[in-house]
Amino acid sequence: MPKAMINISDRANRVLNIIKARYGLKDKSQAINRMTEEFGQILLEPQLRPDYVKRLRKIESEGTISEEEFEKKFKVKL
Repeated sequence: MPKAMINISDRANRVLNIIKARYGLKDKSQAINRMTEEFGQILLEPQLRPDYVKRLRKIESEGTISEEEFEKKFKVKL
């Protein structure tokens, strides 16, 4: 497992302490790991997330409608 010596701000230190206490973690390394796991999902590009791929496949399997049908359904003129 990689090890790193890092410099963090006082605010970052407080946030890590809160995460550590909130999730009952033993040390700040676990807090950093928890934070990266949680926010990594949010920050990953959508095409890399499994739920995005699943949703995309569902959309691809749906049928399409013609422009005429679209205009009728949404009462617009294209």
